[in-house]
Amino acid sequence: MKFLSVTAAAVALLAGVYGAASTARASDAGDFLIRGRALVVAPDVGSSLSLGGAGIPGHTDISTAIVPELDFSYFFTDSIAAELIAGTTPHNVKASGTPLGKVDLGNVWLLPPTLTLQYHFMPHEKISPYIGVGVNYTLFYGVDKGDALGLKYDNTFGYAFQAGVDYKLDDHWSLNVDLKKLMLNTTATVNAGLGTPIKADVDINPWLVGFGVGYRF
Repeated sequence: MKFLSVTAAAVALLAGVYGAASTARASDAGDFLIRGRALVVAPDVGSSLSLGGAGIPGHTDISTAIVPELDFSYFFTDSIAAELIAGTTPHNVKASGTPLGKVDLGNVWLLPPTLTLQYHFMPHEKISPYIGVGVNYTLFYGVDKGDALGLKYDNTFGYAFQAGVDYKLDDHWSLNVDLKKLMLNTTATVNAGLGTPIKADVDINPWLVGFGVGYRF
């Protein structure tokens, strides 16, 4: 994806420009880190539709969203931290290639609180890359059913994988580039006027790309 290439280029530029920079204040056990990010949420959708238990042609498409996001990290040791992200995203959903053609399934909001456990490779340096793994629970709300007569999404758990880098500006402030992949599946139940609801098994699996600033205390 194009935005993933942009993210990789940004990380490489940050490392290249500041790679020789001097060390900053160490990341110490017991520190809290709060970040604000601009977040791109890009679903990587795969789906299958069924009517009365039988497969039917068609698939779902979910739009990309750009939203503000807030996250909180706590450092258990200099290198090991837990991060909780808080943000919500609106998406437009369509079903294509169905027996009714293209069906506008309206809009839905996703609230995907995600908790990851991170390892920071160089916590005492100005450039500090990290990786993380964790869990996610996504709630679907504010459903606008569009062309459908009725629409419901199942809330669901998923896994999260993460990689990113912090660049420390001083003892408290830092810049951040962050990439997450959520493994997220839900079932959408659509009343499209066919007598029997259409079930859509949807792998949303979004990429979350964030650019932001952090404050450590």
